Amino acid sequence: MTSSEDQAAVQILGVTKSFGRTPVLRGIDLDVPQGTVLSLLGPNGSGKTTLIRVLATLTRPDAGEVRIAGAGLGRQSARLRRLIGVVGHDPLLYDDLTARENLHFVCRMFNVERTDERIEDVTQQVGMTLDLDRKIGAMSHGMKKRFSIARALLHDPQVLLLDEPETGLDQEALSLLDAVINSRPASARTVVMTTHNLERAVALGDRMAILANGRVVYDELVDSADPDASRRAYLQYVGAHR
Repeated sequence: MTSSEDQAAVQILGVTKSFGRTPVLRGIDLDVPQGTVLSLLGPNGSGKTTLIRVLATLTRPDAGEVRIAGAGLGRQSARLRRLIGVVGHDPLLYDDLTARENLHFVCRMFNVERTDERIEDVTQQVGMTLDLDRKIGAMSHGMKKRFSIARALLHDPQVLLLDEPETGLDQEALSLLDAVINSRPASARTVVMTTHNLERAVALGDRMAILANGRVVYDELVDSADPDASRRAYLQYVGAHR
């Protein structure tokens, strides 16, 4: 952990979460500096999605503290939600509305100005402008995922939370997603991205962490990490358990 409290866009301090008697997060500690892309790897069941849901205020932790850009869970959750964009397994879009209607609804939620211009901008980023007037329910999974990414970008969040965003995307869409992640202004948007893919984690991330059994078992800056040690850690904790 390399950042101090006043530098961290995302702070996770001693976070635990269980479902029934099954512990999923067992005391997670992570600081993510502003402008950093954190690639978070781990096998299925390691707690990656639960951690993203905690950061997104969709799941409450049992213990510990989460702060995003200085806002904490609980009384500040409403402020915190304005600071984050979320792309998860659920596209968070209404099937019976068109993509344009969905995005206008999100714009109203976040008081986005010049809504038509902003919708045009984010849908161009994901290559979906020509499909704005199609109903979400008539779209493929990959098309819904693209609009889910557009939805997450609409209010220009300080922190972007991506839970296995490559799932269901073809190569063209993956290239567009990579451009979205790489085009963030320097020292501005922070990204926390879960993935199973080591190559993408290294190519896109400034930092790589591995979760296993609800704990952080590896955490290194990509540029300073030993590639062989990173691969060994990946194979030990992720490769055989995907």
